[in-house]
Amino acid sequence: MSKDDVAVPVAVAPAKRPPINKYAFGCALLASMNSVLLGYDISVMSGAQIFMKEDLKITDTQIEILAGVINIYSLFGSLAAGLTSDWLGRRYTMVLAATIFFTGALLMGLAPNYAFLMAGRFVAGIGVGYALMIAPVYTAEVAPTSARGFLTSFPEVFNNSGILLGYVSNFAFARLPVHLSWRAMFLVGAVPPIFLGIAVLAMPESPRWLVMRGRIEDARRVLLKTSDSPDEAEDRLLDIKKAVGIPEDASDGEGVVAIVRSNKASKGEGVWKELLLNPTRPVRRMLVAGLGLMFIQQATGVDCVVMYSPRVFERAGIKSKTNSLGASMAVGVCKTFFIPIATLLLDRVGRRPLLLASGGGMAIFLFTLATSLLMMDRRPEGEAKALGAISIAAMLSFVASFASGLGPVAWVYCSEIYPVRLRAQAAAIGTGLNRMMSGATTMSFLSLSNSITIAGSFYLYASIAAAGWVFMYFFLPETKGKSLEDTVKLFGKDADDDDVVDGGRRERKRSTELSAQH
Repeated sequence: MSKDDVAVPVAVAPAKRPPINKYAFGCALLASMNSVLLGYDISVMSGAQIFMKEDLKITDTQIEILAGVINIYSLFGSLAAGLTSDWLGRRYTMVLAATIFFTGALLMGLAPNYAFLMAGRFVAGIGVGYALMIAPVYTAEVAPTSARGFLTSFPEVFNNSGILLGYVSNFAFARLPVHLSWRAMFLVGAVPPIFLGIAVLAMPESPRWLVMRGRIEDARRVLLKTSDSPDEAEDRLLDIKKAVGIPEDASDGEGVVAIVRSNKASKGEGVWKELLLNPTRPVRRMLVAGLGLMFIQQATGVDCVVMYSPRVFERAGIKSKTNSLGASMAVGVCKTFFIPIATLLLDRVGRRPLLLASGGGMAIFLFTLATSLLMMDRRPEGEAKALGAISIAAMLSFVASFASGLGPVAWVYCSEIYPVRLRAQAAAIGTGLNRMMSGATTMSFLSLSNSITIAGSFYLYASIAAAGWVFMYFFLPETKGKSLEDTVKLFGKDADDDDVVDGGRRERKRSTELSAQH
């Protein structure tokens, strides 16, 4: 063979990223707006508690219980949302979430005493749990693979927007009489659910839910609108069919409803047993990864920083109520400003690099914050001013690190690692754990700070962040660029998912054939 006959490798240009699907973008935008409810409630409590304490004559212990208990209540909402979303559908579950939160906001704003206020927190917490669970699940099921990370990060974007709005509300109503200020802060929170409940009705139902209910043609129409190409839409539909046990050639007129009803997984029956009592090895690995990530996200104390930021600023030297509430807006601005970093890089850099960079930064800045606060207690007032500036910078840097990685990426990751038959319930468990940890940290922060000092509290959170970095490094595989169904293979082969794996093979085979043609 001559040298001229030797095949020379031809450089192939990388595939061009398809433009963002506008219809999928709009669906993700509307669904993710539900997360405004949680963000607003967390941050508005940081200012309202100052005036409630004076108006209702309640203690710090009652304040921290009131502040954090909504996360415990939302645990019940997120678990119920897993069942409701499979029964009513993803879309009407979001309408229900907005309705419940609207009722809770009214009850809190009109509360005449502490007990009535606690009842309002319970109702609002149920609504928050619903919204927090369903928004990322719906978005992940609608989004095309090429933009799933970008679109699924939207709930965290709107969560941070809600946090900023809560801080702005605190500052805007701080000058009202004490008995009106905190009520106005809560009542303003009843406005967004009205618009959200109406806007959600303009969205299509999740194609995966439609398939699980035997509405194949409806699912195909949605997939054609939300996919990058007709071929991708058909492949997504075929993968969903196989995942829920429907024959490839089945359609609406071929007894699909009867097939689906006979499939226990498609109705949610037996799912809890498979998740909690008898999980396969891949499912166990998914649960370890997903639940571990949700634990780390809240156990690092981010909601304590958001909810008690005026008190932290006070310790850093900002004594005035109005000034501390104004400074707290910097936390909301910081979170809102940095979260687009993760949103833009998720589908380019990947999930793991963002999580590891974020977790490392959080550990470093929490340690810096704790050290500066500790040194402030041991220095003269003149030197303490410089340390106060360092502690404020460290706190804002911690918030920035969280917002640019662990905050949004955790929700994206946990919405895409579970197979379709388990996704709603597994997401509900993860959301429940997330809210339970948020409640545990926010309900114990003041007592913990009184016991081991506020610096000691942040040292504890820094240690958890460092341990979380190790966990993420060893237990979280990369999911960038993989279809929801194909992600199953990352955690090992599940017998129930053999057909799903075949979908990934088909996609690679088609890509290979296209490359050969060129």
